[in-house]
Amino acid sequence: MKILVRNLSRDVTEAELLALFEAHGRVQSCTVVMDQATGGSKGFGFANMPVPHEAKKAMHALNGLSVKGTKMRVKKADPSAKQDAAADEVPVTANDAIAVDAAAQAAQEAAARAKIKKDGSPLGMKKPRSFRKTNKQ
Repeated sequence: MKILVRNLSRDVTEAELLALFEAHGRVQSCTVVMDQATGGSKGFGFANMPVPHEAKKAMHALNGLSVKGTKMRVKKADPSAKQDAAADEVPVTANDAIAVDAAAQAAQEAAARAKIKKDGSPLGMKKPRSFRKTNKQ
């Protein structure tokens, strides 16, 4: 189970974070996200724990724990839609894009034709009503 650790002190190292999680079970990996420009911590990290009940126990025990002066927040990491989309993304060629545009245009034209009756009047329009009285005897 992938666990998100937020609000970390900028001084916390991966080894310290790993030690915190190892106290609650087996840890597959542990990382602190670093800023490439400055080389310092961004203040959050991730831990992977393969056993779900150990991961839940660690999340419950470590959430709100003060480490180096800041209370860290620990929760299950949500799968990122961007990561999933990037993994499934297939490169699109110009011919594919043209075919998609043509298909979309054909679908729009078919939908527009379906909204017109055979006599040329729009579908769903009511006939105008006349309020003249007729002489019926």
